Amino acid sequence: MQNGNGSSETRRERVVVFDTTLRDGEQAAGVCFSKRAKVEIAGLLDAMGVDVIEAGFPASSSGEHEAVRAVADSVQRATVCGLSRAIPAEIDTTWFALRRARRPRIHVFLSSSEIHLAHQLRRGADEVVEMARAAVAHARGYTDDVEFSAMDATRSEPELLARLVRAAIGAGASTINLPDTVGCARPDQVTAMFREAFERVPELEGVVASFHGQDDLGMATANTLSAIAAGARQVELAVNGLGERAGNTAFEEVVMALRVHGEALGVETGVDTRGIWAVSQAVARRSGIALPPNKAIVGGNAFRHASGIHQDGVLKLRETYETIDPAEIGHPVGTQIVLGKLSGRAGFASRVRALGLCPTEAALERAFARFQALADSRGEVSDDELFTLCREPGLVAGDARA
Repeated sequence: MQNGNGSSETRRERVVVFDTTLRDGEQAAGVCFSKRAKVEIAGLLDAMGVDVIEAGFPASSSGEHEAVRAVADSVQRATVCGLSRAIPAEIDTTWFALRRARRPRIHVFLSSSEIHLAHQLRRGADEVVEMARAAVAHARGYTDDVEFSAMDATRSEPELLARLVRAAIGAGASTINLPDTVGCARPDQVTAMFREAFERVPELEGVVASFHGQDDLGMATANTLSAIAAGARQVELAVNGLGERAGNTAFEEVVMALRVHGEALGVETGVDTRGIWAVSQAVARRSGIALPPNKAIVGGNAFRHASGIHQDGVLKLRETYETIDPAEIGHPVGTQIVLGKLSGRAGFASRVRALGLCPTEAALERAFARFQALADSRGEVSDDELFTLCREPGLVAGDARA
């Protein structure tokens, strides 16, 4: 196709962004979102153009039911989803929480791996397939937007997984989710699982194939991108990677990876990435779980440069050491030069001048020597310390603190 400038542009397929911060994210040990917190976070996600917001697990408690209902009432654009086990009474409860949503979805899940069937469900394959069919059919009695998840899909026998997927689609599921529930899979295994599922169940082409990853081995983002490359068109994510055990696939990582690599993968999302910083901060505050400084995209150090070589490059052209522009995620400060023992003269001079100091070259050299001596004993030299280091006759011009 041709774009407005007359150049060739590849048509991209839409990837549905399904956010589970309020459901699976809340399963992080020690996290408990209040109703008000859920409504606040859902509002930020909705404003960003997130497609599906999984608000919670309504049957788990009366308080959770009320919180999911509040989110369903407040969200203006996104689909609001509630999770349910494959139990008719729980599906009923989930619908009662969602029924006033503008776009409701019931998300039914059922174990599919041999280890889960033998030690948790204690049911045979035929019985589980029938449970999946009946649960999806029951949910379809309320809404035509039903998602079915085969829990522990990456450890499931392909034949049983195919039977479950076929039964769920036959009963009316419009989205089929194949999750890496325990975060054990490699990217190549995720690719193989989806390819085999499409091959064994041609009907899967007629619905949305989805992937949900956990980060137990630190491969959730890579696994999610592999699922997309293999044909998945929904991804299930959580802001800040919040979630059970080591967490879910990080919303900000996948959304920005698709912004950077979407053309190569032939896909795109509808998310306004400028809201990422705000929703990340809200989730950190409401969950009580602080972000590590080196967290990708939203960590405190994500756009801070301490190496002299990097500082010199960034000062000449930001793109030399930054994959994305901080403004793309709504970062309030942007690229920062951090002065420490690894900083070079270029970074030091840039910061000194940004503070309104106007040194001669000779004075700058003397100040830089004093800075290096101080920086050897600490991790970061503050702006107040720079003023002290640079204070000599003729160096400070218009220092309001003088």
